Amino acid sequence: MNFLRLPFLVRFSLIIISIIGIGYLLELGQSILAPFFFAFLMGMLFLPIATFMEKKLKFPRSLSTMMSVMIMMIILSSLVYFFGSQIVNFSKDIPHLRDQSTTLFNSLQHWVSKTFNVKIDDQLNYIDQAINKLLSSSGMILGFTFGIFSTGFGFFLFFILFFIFILNYRRILNNFIVNVFSEKHKASVQEVVTEVRIITKKYIIGLFLQVIIVSILTFTVLAILDVKYAILLAVLTGLLNVIPYLGIGISLFISCFITFATGSPSICFYVILGYIIVHIIDGNIILPFVVGSKVKINALFSFLGIIIGEHLWGIAGMFLCIPAIAILKIIFERVNGLEPWGKLLGEEEKPHRKKKHYKISKNITLKEMD
Repeated sequence: MNFLRLPFLVRFSLIIISIIGIGYLLELGQSILAPFFFAFLMGMLFLPIATFMEKKLKFPRSLSTMMSVMIMMIILSSLVYFFGSQIVNFSKDIPHLRDQSTTLFNSLQHWVSKTFNVKIDDQLNYIDQAINKLLSSSGMILGFTFGIFSTGFGFFLFFILFFIFILNYRRILNNFIVNVFSEKHKASVQEVVTEVRIITKKYIIGLFLQVIIVSILTFTVLAILDVKYAILLAVLTGLLNVIPYLGIGISLFISCFITFATGSPSICFYVILGYIIVHIIDGNIILPFVVGSKVKINALFSFLGIIIGEHLWGIAGMFLCIPAIAILKIIFERVNGLEPWGKLLGEEEKPHRKKKHYKISKNITLKEMD
């Protein structure tokens, strides 16, 4: 039965049911699918390295896979050590933060008392009640913290295993995807798989370069403003920038908080201005030229993807949703019948303007430049 020949309402109903079913399965298999997809993305990033070791250095497949794992572990360990050492240094500024917060809190108390006629003692009573409620749920907080730790450990363990399997058995997986279709479709399926692999690899490398460039720009801004822990905030901004719109806002809040704690509160205004400039440069120059316009996703589906990703897979879903939508867009644009869905996820194409010709004389004509 040809799906395209079915009535529109039947096709629409089947699509909605399929989306709901896929969403339920994604939420149900969060602990397995989230690290698997992250391992797939990292596998695309490390595929050129593994291929180089196999073809140029004549390493066997298993050895090139283990070397790729070692390189990745060194990079991840360096990041963990970097953030850990920076956080330890930041803990030394907590007394200064306490003094700054006390001064601000006293000013806020007097403003509330003067504006809303709420006595300072009543304000303190409200705060004490809120703190008591928070402390009474300490068991829940400890359970939540342990859950995050255990989930993170499980995620990392599954991620390493899937990363090894994907690199080691990538040819078997590729042959399965091609051979599962009928003979007449094998050539087109192989072409789609190859294009998806190449463009996905370029997209992931583009995101990696975007993180580096945004980190350098942010460090330059913070260093000019003489903000403490500029390197920490710059790297954190580059990583969080992978989450569109929300990531830059979260990193801006953290940067303003640390600036307020370690320096003058007036510098926070210039930090906000600097982040706005970095965001404009990233959205209009870095993203189109480094990541590429072929997989650019419009703001509506980027925001929907972040919300759905967080609902399905939590924080990991917020990071993984944009690459997932980009891969779907690539597939949709190359499968017959799904092209409209690919255009729906992308940016609106600007219509080509017709060039105007201005006739000056019989032999001289001026043509408008693009």
